[in-house]
Amino acid sequence: MAHTPEGILEQLKKRQFAPVYFLQGEETYYIDVIADYIEANALQEHEKGFNQVVLYGKDVDVATVLLQAKRFPMMSERQVVIVKEAQSVQDLEREDGVKQLEAYLQNPLPSTILVFCYKHKTLDGRKKLATLMSKHAVLLTTKKLYENQVPAWITGYVKAKGLQANPKAVMLLSEFIGSDLSRLSNEIDKLLINLKPGQSIDERVVLENVGISKEYNIFELQTALIAQDALKANRIIRYFEANPKDNPLIPNLSLLFSFFTKLLCLHMNADKSEAAVKKSLGNRAFLAKEYMHALRVFHVQRVIDIIHYIRVADLQVKGISGGNMAEAEILRELVFKVLHPVPRALAS
Repeated sequence: MAHTPEGILEQLKKRQFAPVYFLQGEETYYIDVIADYIEANALQEHEKGFNQVVLYGKDVDVATVLLQAKRFPMMSERQVVIVKEAQSVQDLEREDGVKQLEAYLQNPLPSTILVFCYKHKTLDGRKKLATLMSKHAVLLTTKKLYENQVPAWITGYVKAKGLQANPKAVMLLSEFIGSDLSRLSNEIDKLLINLKPGQSIDERVVLENVGISKEYNIFELQTALIAQDALKANRIIRYFEANPKDNPLIPNLSLLFSFFTKLLCLHMNADKSEAAVKKSLGNRAFLAKEYMHALRVFHVQRVIDIIHYIRVADLQVKGISGGNMAEAEILRELVFKVLHPVPRALAS
């Protein structure tokens, strides 16, 4: 039977343990959270020495896993067997391995909690093992969040910690870190350590603690482009050039691409009132005035040209075209084209 991460964790906190958990999918965060919770909480500390086993997929086969699972606990109500990197168990999906698992799943040892951590992929739903796990185990399938789901996840994560984050802080975390939930949770946890009692997370807290320069970052560059401020834009480029490890170009191009594609979508809307722009922006509604200013600065054809320039820059930084240009030179050329539109026939 398929389950949600929240549902599984709720049952675990009530100490309602299932005999078998199969945790699979592209998003590894919840796989780790659930496995770590079981590892930390299913047994008392004094019980773990004899009754908790962590195996690694590349080192075991199905028979070895089940040999551990069939053991009875010593001086404890239960034992825990966790198989990390279970996708590397060589015979997990082979006929012999599936037969062994089928026999165990139909009659699991009630005193064993067996956890499979099957990361970065999922079982083929058309095959027998997936059917068995769906029928006999607590099955969790995780998926990467879409870009527009990340702000809500951040807000929910912070709220679960009993705190609040304002929309701009949420946007900075979402845009700068992306949809990697493990990295996001780590960065947020570091923020929480540095918060003063009663303090909420705002953009200043994020800028000071997540390694984003307050003055020289991609969001300030974006603001400079909208303001047509060539001096500020070039200051930021020089800062990026002096600090390349903290300012890799590919992620920054992705953020610029995201901004201008959203701008193009807004151009396509018949209603360009502030209310309509806010509705279109969703969780970025607080940026409505900035986008409305950008709509006036960059007409629709110019936005299309800029998106083309960003694509060209992306190919250049990946070495597909443009020779061996340094990242700073690629960005400098891109910014020049954004700030100095050329006739369509001459655009490249």
